[in-house]
Amino acid sequence: MTESAELNGAGGAAETAPDAPATGAAPEPAPVAPNAPFSAIAVVGLGLIGASLAGALAAKMPGARVFGVDTDAATCAAATDRGWCDAATGPDDPAFRAFIENDCELVVIATPVAAVDDYLVRLRDWGYTGVVTDTISTKGHILAAAAELLPAPARYVPGHPMAGSEQSGIAGARADLFEGANWILCPDESTVPEDFQHLHELVTGLDARVVSLRREEHDAAVAVVSHVPHMVASSLMQLASAHADDTGSIMRLAAGGFKDTTRIAAGSPKLWCGIAFDNACALKSGLDEMASILGSFAAALETGDRETFTRLLAEAADARRALPAAWVPSTEKLLEVRIPMVNRTGVVAEVCTIASSVGCNIQSIDIDHISEGNAVLSLILTDEGDIGQLSMQLINAGFSVSFSPLMPKEYAHVE
Repeated sequence: MTESAELNGAGGAAETAPDAPATGAAPEPAPVAPNAPFSAIAVVGLGLIGASLAGALAAKMPGARVFGVDTDAATCAAATDRGWCDAATGPDDPAFRAFIENDCELVVIATPVAAVDDYLVRLRDWGYTGVVTDTISTKGHILAAAAELLPAPARYVPGHPMAGSEQSGIAGARADLFEGANWILCPDESTVPEDFQHLHELVTGLDARVVSLRREEHDAAVAVVSHVPHMVASSLMQLASAHADDTGSIMRLAAGGFKDTTRIAAGSPKLWCGIAFDNACALKSGLDEMASILGSFAAALETGDRETFTRLLAEAADARRALPAAWVPSTEKLLEVRIPMVNRTGVVAEVCTIASSVGCNIQSIDIDHISEGNAVLSLILTDEGDIGQLSMQLINAGFSVSFSPLMPKEYAHVE
């Protein structure tokens, strides 16, 4: 059962004391590492996800300056003590505003949904026109707020790392949390191609893999693979608890499978209640569908229909076995896809979404500007996914496409 990044702002901006003092002044400029697509990054909300992101940036892109923001003074102190942030302050500290106005190239909103508007208003009032992304598990509210409040809404690219823990806050944060994890990005036709390219470089530089989704599909998708599973895990614990006696004997029978399945039920009830109501429509639909599936098992038992019961189990088993055990990009077979971007907007969003839909992993993105108004989108793919379907869907979408094998040495050269 996959747990997504639902503990985004635990201990962060919406849940702690409002007047945290600064724990460090804005740092002096540092040399930018070659692999850092952004030289100065503000991470707003140092909960599990935000602090883990700061730690990952410090470990893998040490030349990038990371400024942390959180309303809890102890959290800010911990982030700087660990060396994950060059500086960390409360949101009202003048150093935060100075960093946004003078240095920042990327703002990552890693707070609960309830805190989003406050920070977007600050960015608006401070005239910030750089790139903005987020780690929030539901997109309905932030999409509307970003469109209304940000001075440059086209430079907001929704994001969502599908990684997490039953622990919350900076105490549970790990610099390696995103390694091998899927990280959703949701570009659209207004997204600046280079902004998506740089975010893709940032995410893959943290050893995560990018999955592109259409914005309108995000909340329904994560309801199925993250939010409904959390409610199912909580329901299983409710069931076991209802049958536990004072000696706790039934709990002693809980083997590894039960513990693994219900691990995420230990997450913050307050936070998960917020997530559930933020995504109420999609979650309600998923829970109704889940109830129908369980009802099919119950009906087969009631009628003695072993054939249907076996079929239901077999379908689930086949689907589970089809899941990849791990993401291991090929180092032997790389494929370059080149697509002209002439006179067509939204090419990056459309192409990357098609690639994700057929299971293709984009190792890197490059935009070759041949002349003014004339560019070619170059994608380096591993050998995952259905290349035939990718080609067919791109052609059906009206793209002119060329494919060519690329040896690892050639790829290293073009990097």
